Amino acid sequence: MTRARGFSLLELLVVISIMALATAGVGMALRDSGQSRLEREGQRLSALLEAGRAQARASGTLVRWQAQGSGFRFEGLPAGNSLPTQWLDAGTRVVQGNVLVLGPEPLLPPQRTVLTHVDTPELRLSVATDGLRPFAPESRQ
Repeated sequence: MTRARGFSLLELLVVISIMALATAGVGMALRDSGQSRLEREGQRLSALLEAGRAQARASGTLVRWQAQGSGFRFEGLPAGNSLPTQWLDAGTRVVQGNVLVLGPEPLLPPQRTVLTHVDTPELRLSVATDGLRPFAPESRQ
């Protein structure tokens, strides 16, 4: 007489538990961390500030960047030239350096703005220039 072979209920429960733990671990690893959100916003803001700086130089007009609540604006851009006015993540805030002058002079005074996020207020990211080099993010906590 041959006996039916298969898995016991206990073995199946163990395998399902292992799979659930592995899936949860992968899900936690793939979550967007607060620091990576800030770094993404810092990179984007650096590029936007440099675009505003280039437009100020090309047009010979004074262009300023100003933080506003949940967004920002560029003042003084030539007609027809517009840049984005919203953060990628609505929780991004400026905690220092609400106004930056982008030109038209080729040399600017050293400037800095500091970003944070409402979910992780202890994390900070500076976007700064020494006046000669381009704006770039600098991580600080």
